[in-house]
Amino acid sequence: MASFSKVFCTSPSSPIAIKKTSRINSNPPSSLSMIPRCNAYKEPSFVSTPVQHVDYRYGNPNITDEFLDEYASKLEGFKRVFKLVSEDPLQGLTMIDAIQRLGIDHHFQHEIEQVLQRQFMLSANGNGFHNYDLHEVALRFRLLRQEGYFVPAGVFDRFRDREGSFRHEHCRDIKGLIELYEASQLGMDGEDILDEAREFSSQSLRKWRMAKVDLFSERAIRNTLDQPFHKTLSRFTARNLLGTDFQGTNGWINILQELAKMDFNLVQSLHQKEIAHISNWWKQLGLAKELEFARDQPMKWYIWSMACLTDPTLSEQRIDLTKPISLIYIIDDIFDVYGTLDELTLFVQVVERWDYAASDKLPYYMKICFKALDDITNEISQKVYKEHGRNPINSLRKAWSTLFRAFLVEARWFGSGNLPKANEYLENGIISSGVHIVLVHIFFLLGIGSTDQNVELIDNNPSIISSTATILRLWDDLGSAKDENQDGHDGSYIDCYMKENQGIEVENARKHVINMIANEWKLLNQQCIFQKSFSMTFCKASLNIARMVPLMYSYDENQCLPSLDEYMKSLLYQSIPMKTLLPTKL
Repeated sequence: MASFSKVFCTSPSSPIAIKKTSRINSNPPSSLSMIPRCNAYKEPSFVSTPVQHVDYRYGNPNITDEFLDEYASKLEGFKRVFKLVSEDPLQGLTMIDAIQRLGIDHHFQHEIEQVLQRQFMLSANGNGFHNYDLHEVALRFRLLRQEGYFVPAGVFDRFRDREGSFRHEHCRDIKGLIELYEASQLGMDGEDILDEAREFSSQSLRKWRMAKVDLFSERAIRNTLDQPFHKTLSRFTARNLLGTDFQGTNGWINILQELAKMDFNLVQSLHQKEIAHISNWWKQLGLAKELEFARDQPMKWYIWSMACLTDPTLSEQRIDLTKPISLIYIIDDIFDVYGTLDELTLFVQVVERWDYAASDKLPYYMKICFKALDDITNEISQKVYKEHGRNPINSLRKAWSTLFRAFLVEARWFGSGNLPKANEYLENGIISSGVHIVLVHIFFLLGIGSTDQNVELIDNNPSIISSTATILRLWDDLGSAKDENQDGHDGSYIDCYMKENQGIEVENARKHVINMIANEWKLLNQQCIFQKSFSMTFCKASLNIARMVPLMYSYDENQCLPSLDEYMKSLLYQSIPMKTLLPTKL
């Protein structure tokens, strides 16, 4: 069997839908098999049945009824501990931070909401930020903002001197600097003080990193600078924190870590069951055999669903979401490496009309792809209607039509060899990223589309989606341009930008893109804090796509993704030994 690492050895461009680098074939091969298949990992053909409820026992013989009973008992016991500890404001905040970093906050949403509501009321009354040190103020600010409570950035004013700079004395406060840097990641447009906070804290922490500090401080500084919590997938990094020290002064941290270890193995087993289901579905669909030029990477497609929807209770939604994600990749391959311009134009016309009879005019490989698209769209629409009372088929078809048109625009651009203007490229690239397709499906699968107003909003690519898509598109181009630029223009944003700005160095163009990504993060933060139309789960799914993107583009010289490779092996196949789970009395 092929090694697991081949999942992530792909072409340099691999977003939800890869960036266009193709040249339209003027004379397509007479046989579909003439195009070599991508070197993709082949998952084992698991035998599975549809997931009907949260069944944690798949794939791990140690997860017995006795284990589940013990886990449930510990969970309820820790909720009692949470209630007691959170009576102390700082300890309550520290506990919430630990719970979230360990990736088990889905069990404590009600308790966390109660604590943060009290903390917010204190802040609104002017008692939440005065007379507290930098560490506590920054921690409270971050935890409230990331849960949708607006706290003004001006709470950091009192840590600055008369000239408006952060006072030098704070350079000695490692805990405060760490939290200040973490808090600065939630900045919004116009909040210059948070830009200054990020610069001040990062410079100070880097100086500490080069100095001789204790092992705990060195590790905390490294993790903060390399993986700030707000821009990191907590589930991906939680395992690294198990067994490390947190800042709690009570014994609750040991209990919490034990609970997190059990939860890690439970959720891992659930993900294994979901992968088995996806593998079986993909095999039965048969597109891998029919379209030999297309990628065969169901594991990679599932990773996006797993990253977007982290709550274990959303198992069925993760499985459903993987299906349209797989089609984004397959359709992208048709536009990118196989179809002629005439064929692609006809394909778009069929999808725009969504006329199954007209699909008979398509080449065979497009016809079977459209059938799969039609079947999956109908299947998901029927499920949403049954569970939530609204049929989303018109919205889903509209989203697919928009994506197809964007693909065709890029095919024409790069088929002609003419680069568009940078803004024109990015406007279209936001759509061709595929993010809108993913989030529209999440929107309906979560049951958010209960009103005409909400549906109209999601149909028109709201800012929360466009900002997420912009981050993905620019990261894609940033990750690809470094290597591809050696061989000439590949049609990235950087190429378009450099064409408009003759004489600019590649490194300066890359810095420009990095600044654009930082600004889009500010807009995304603002959408998630001030939004009223979308649920917190939807907002977190949008954030999680943006958080996932850097992992998808951390390529090594072999065009592989070693960081993502290690994360996925750890999350999906390396359980934490059960012998470490000793009984704990609460």
